[in-house]
Amino acid sequence: MAIYHISPIYPSDERSHRMIDQLLADEGIRRDENLDYTCGVFDDNMNIIATGSCFSNTLRCLAVSSAHQGEGLMNQVVTHLIEEQFSRGNSHLFLCTKCSSAKFFRDLGFYEIVEIENQIVFMENKKTGFSDYLSDLEKTKKGGKRVAALVMNANPFTTGHQYLAETASRENDIVHLFMVSEEASLIPFHVRKELILKGTSHLHNIIYHDSGPYMISNATFPSYFQRDEHAVIESHAMLDLTIFCRIAEALGITRRYVGEEPASVVTGIYNDIMKQKLPENGIECIIVPRKELNGAVISASTVRKAIQDHNFAYLKELVPLSTYEYFISSEAAPVIDRIKTCADVLHY
Repeated sequence: MAIYHISPIYPSDERSHRMIDQLLADEGIRRDENLDYTCGVFDDNMNIIATGSCFSNTLRCLAVSSAHQGEGLMNQVVTHLIEEQFSRGNSHLFLCTKCSSAKFFRDLGFYEIVEIENQIVFMENKKTGFSDYLSDLEKTKKGGKRVAALVMNANPFTTGHQYLAETASRENDIVHLFMVSEEASLIPFHVRKELILKGTSHLHNIIYHDSGPYMISNATFPSYFQRDEHAVIESHAMLDLTIFCRIAEALGITRRYVGEEPASVVTGIYNDIMKQKLPENGIECIIVPRKELNGAVISASTVRKAIQDHNFAYLKELVPLSTYEYFISSEAAPVIDRIKTCADVLHY
């Protein structure tokens, strides 16, 4: 049996990256935009015959050349990536794979979280990871006839977010507010969380949750299986909503509130799927018209653009006082610099 060499692939190694792109394409996979580590398996002629990558605590873009399948190369790649993750201090790992490949990863110690039929399986390397997460959520469950949920990224928290939270709070006995904790936004999670807590502190029936690793962000969703951007959005929504329905069952949630999305293509498609899927699972989907200012909807994108343009007079009209006070403080200087240097602060 041939012995092959596995090695990290550095960003400057253009030849290897070209070979990886070709290998992925041959196997029907696109290069994911969000990767922070890539390895390759080389044959005797220094051609890459297998590859895999990491992003945060996920494994992704795993492929073996069709000419070398059955030689144990995927096992070698996954073992290498797990060692890399452990060296970073990441012991709880996740991956998505095609349904046809799920058995292989089960044999490598990964366990199914949810499956989207004929599309993808979301897996983790902890047997009771998701069930333990649901058990912890159940400890926060409180009685109430009307129990609702909100999911917020709040990048940053605006008067639009505040209006949505106030609407849900007024119309329900309990509101579970999930704050997207993934570090994939211009504004760090600890800041977004603080602004959400301050901006909703006058509402006394909200239970707050960090979203944790099970609510998938745009950055961590593996898009490389999908044929086009629309398919990526649809699969992302189906995966995220399937997980949410399990969470809703654990907490007795029967309503989910979302803001109307006239500007974002991504969120618009997501909302359309949500309107169909949630009622199928006994959850009412309530789409709240967006709060407006002078005839224009208030969005986090608009707020980021005001910050980028240093238009703080306009910013003050778009956000609660607590958000405004943060952005005029010295603490916000690094975040403002990050927004100002971003090429595109608006949503697709």
